[in-house]
Amino acid sequence: MQLTGAEIIVECLKEQGVDTVFGYPGGAILNVYDALYEYRDEITHILTSHEQGASHAADGYARATGKVGVCMATSGPGATNLVTGIATAYMDSVPLVAITANVGKALLGRDSFQEVDIAGIVMPITKHSYIVKDISQLADTMRKAFYIAKSGRPGPVLVDVTKDVTAAKYEYEPRRPATVNRETSEIRKADVETAIRMIREAEKPFIFVGGGAVISGAAREVSALAHRIQAPVCDSLMGKGTFPGEDPLYTGMLGMHGTKASNLGVSQCDLLIVLGARFSDRVTGNAKTFARNAKILQIDIDAAEINKNVIVDVSIVGDVKEVLRRLLEVIPEKEHPEWLAHIQELKEKYPLRYDHTQLTGPYIIEKLYELTRGDAIITTDVGQHQMWTAQYYKFKEPRTLLSSGGLGTMGYGLGAAIGAKTGRPDKTVINIAGDGCFRMNMNEIATSVRTGRHLIQIIFNNHVLGMVRQWQTLFYDHRYSHTILNDSVDFVKVSEAMGAKGVRVTKMEEVEPALREALNGEGTIVLDCWIDQDLSVFPMVPAGANIDDVFDEEDMKKDEQSI
Repeated sequence: MQLTGAEIIVECLKEQGVDTVFGYPGGAILNVYDALYEYRDEITHILTSHEQGASHAADGYARATGKVGVCMATSGPGATNLVTGIATAYMDSVPLVAITANVGKALLGRDSFQEVDIAGIVMPITKHSYIVKDISQLADTMRKAFYIAKSGRPGPVLVDVTKDVTAAKYEYEPRRPATVNRETSEIRKADVETAIRMIREAEKPFIFVGGGAVISGAAREVSALAHRIQAPVCDSLMGKGTFPGEDPLYTGMLGMHGTKASNLGVSQCDLLIVLGARFSDRVTGNAKTFARNAKILQIDIDAAEINKNVIVDVSIVGDVKEVLRRLLEVIPEKEHPEWLAHIQELKEKYPLRYDHTQLTGPYIIEKLYELTRGDAIITTDVGQHQMWTAQYYKFKEPRTLLSSGGLGTMGYGLGAAIGAKTGRPDKTVINIAGDGCFRMNMNEIATSVRTGRHLIQIIFNNHVLGMVRQWQTLFYDHRYSHTILNDSVDFVKVSEAMGAKGVRVTKMEEVEPALREALNGEGTIVLDCWIDQDLSVFPMVPAGANIDDVFDEEDMKKDEQSI
């Protein structure tokens, strides 16, 4: 049947099972939006307040559901406003398809109004980017985009379409989406056998879980392996929820703001099993000394990650779930009572600590966990609140912490929360942000209100850029250069002006009633929680230091007393 290019785009979205698109219209993409109007009963479009909000919402939708997220924008600034969200998805391996429209083919390369080479701009931050200037290539390009986005190591793909292509007509024939099989051809039998031998010989094994295990859907296999070989488990920010936070074998997050039990345990183990993690500098600290007493077994679907940051002893390239399935067919049960006793001693000796005499981020997080019983999707922005969330909320399922790990994108969380709530309307969705982050995309409160869904926004308002201030305190001799937010912005009034309900919390005794009201409420609810500007996130490892050089406030006090 003959369809316009715009109609072909929407038909291809239907082919791929897309039910929701996040975006913002403009001149170059008007034909596509006109087609969306005709298909409005089949595909829901959510108009965000800013194109960056659309890209973050598509990202949050993808992380929460495991499906491909879709966003769209017009040419020029509309397209470039998607870039931060595309880069965020790229760094965290999130399947996303961004659709943009450009000026007509005859106007390309002429500095035309709102013309930009968006396919070229995003080339380093996408798995692939296309510009479609021939309508005969449009349907196949759309299908390729979705296949690439979700196959292998997932990631974002951009499809830019010239306006004349969206208006032209061409024969369209529907097709079923290509099946994405979990890659197994590269899983070498010799590598699996070596891994089995390493695991059997280890006396002090430790498992480190990254975001690849979440993407793979390997939670059940990770738990089975840990309990089969009696190995403690730590995770990265991206890996949270793959292994339950309340399991006795769990030791907490690893790295710069990881627990002492995890950092010291990994430094003392004799075998580190790494599942879908890329050895980020925030995890390893000094890469040359990371896990220096251990043999390292790395399992990852992306061969480019092997020996990139840390040299490993053995690697298996393949889907984490599939590799673990093969290992579990052979690996016998093994006990390590002395090793587990030692790890338990570390957990008891070095628990997470915070000041219980005043309102703090950790106190709010613990209350939130208590009231939700871990049954919620938590999104975060980036900074102290993000680390407190990772430390004190015990995630028990994958895809329940959505956070910008690799890029560290301030302003990510609220858009992601809207996307998560859209994809998982059955779940309680809560975004946790600092006041610095909330300022960046707080206009998306209006988007949340417009959707009519229940969404909770918690602001840790310390009137400073908290994490940067913490570094200035520790490493810059208290020189607080441009990190104090000493203005008169009232987040309660701002939220209410956009149609949400705003509640201010300034005392510990106000936290539980406010959270209960928010959890039992309707619509969009914003809790503006005022905390002290000098609260810090501990434990901490200085950038580039060994992870077993981890310190907390107790260590700092001891050092001061010894001087």
